[in-house]
Amino acid sequence: MQRTTHRRFVSLGIFLAVLSAPTESQAAPKRATPVPASNLDAVHAAIDKAADSILPRVVAWRRDFHENPELGNREFRTSKIVAEELRSLGFEVQTGVAKTGVVAILSGAKPGPVVALRSDMDGLPVTEEVDLPFKSTVTTDWAGQKTGVMHACGHDNHLAILLGAAHVLASLKPQLAGSVKFIFQPAEEGPPPGEEGGAAVMVKEGVLENPKVDAIFGLHVFPYETGTLAWRARGIMAAGDTIEIVVKGRQTHGALPWAGVDPIVVSAQIVLGLQTLVSRQVDLTVAPAIVTIGAINGGNRHNIIPEQVKMIGTLRTYDKGMRDQLMERIRRTASMIAQSAGASAEASFGQGLPVTYNDPALTARMDPTLRRVAGTKAVPDTNPVTPSEDFAFFQEKVPGLFFFLGVTPKGAAPGDVYANHSPHFFADEAALITGVRALSNLAVDYLAK
Repeated sequence: MQRTTHRRFVSLGIFLAVLSAPTESQAAPKRATPVPASNLDAVHAAIDKAADSILPRVVAWRRDFHENPELGNREFRTSKIVAEELRSLGFEVQTGVAKTGVVAILSGAKPGPVVALRSDMDGLPVTEEVDLPFKSTVTTDWAGQKTGVMHACGHDNHLAILLGAAHVLASLKPQLAGSVKFIFQPAEEGPPPGEEGGAAVMVKEGVLENPKVDAIFGLHVFPYETGTLAWRARGIMAAGDTIEIVVKGRQTHGALPWAGVDPIVVSAQIVLGLQTLVSRQVDLTVAPAIVTIGAINGGNRHNIIPEQVKMIGTLRTYDKGMRDQLMERIRRTASMIAQSAGASAEASFGQGLPVTYNDPALTARMDPTLRRVAGTKAVPDTNPVTPSEDFAFFQEKVPGLFFFLGVTPKGAAPGDVYANHSPHFFADEAALITGVRALSNLAVDYLAK
């Protein structure tokens, strides 16, 4: 990519070490006869050669997916392309999983365990502002509003990388002792209102069964230096819960505020009160936490104090006890501030995402693989990050390892880069080859050991 014409994303500001979250998985992978080191070295060399060979197609896939993004549960074009490509490799392919998901099986020449590799597929309701030859111009209606659609979180990269890994691993079928399950997941960013979707639905529909998955791997592009691989044992991404607070007052004329109860002013006081929960009411030496209000809606006219205001936001935590404590304190803070003004407020929480929790034993087992692939750009004990990932639902059922792939060119000025979910989001394609090699090597090494 022409580095001088595009903006990249800025660090998301991540901090602190996370303490252990869920209990360590007791699931034991199936054992196969270990592959001699000399043979494995030859397979690693074959992976590099195959990855180099497929790279032009990986870049082409990524650009095509970027130019034609689709929202969650609507990935019809994307899943069709994915399924056709996997069928061309001779894989056993299942479509329509969790609405638009695609699952494929590559059976090795010898019996052994089953490893899964996962990519998400959906874009976001974001209007792209990056000047690219393959810029998205797709538009749609989302939550009653006209909006652009963009791969603003980088799932186009994940799709292309996993398709590339499928080609690499297909070429190694005679050397594989076991099977690889490829999971292309819809709606990671969430389904449309009123629908189910994402990893939780895939799990419910049995994606980790028949054959039963022994371990699962996934990656996410992130604003580290291009080619970096970053991982850690235990919690790497936060649990995420949606917050909804409804404040009810008493409607009146805007010129006669004393004749009613103003829920807008009460809502403003609640927003300020919530900011003291993390800073003053929980022990941040245990684990980090974040409370954010992202939208406030109420009223429709300049001279009417409305009856009601609705606020929505997000809660991010790494510790279950702290999560429960903050939910209760959010309810209490909103209710009592409202009562003090003669209003009422009720806080509720939507279905959340668990901590993205890397199984310690699996992480230790695959640590040498990631170090070998990344070389000097390996970051084996990275800090946890506060966004959430529904890959965590897979990890609740089987041991999993989720890691980050850096896509920000070295030396990029902080003011010229942008975070995931920004309309200016841009990923350096030079990182794609590292992603293909990482997933391919993880699968091969897991099966070989």
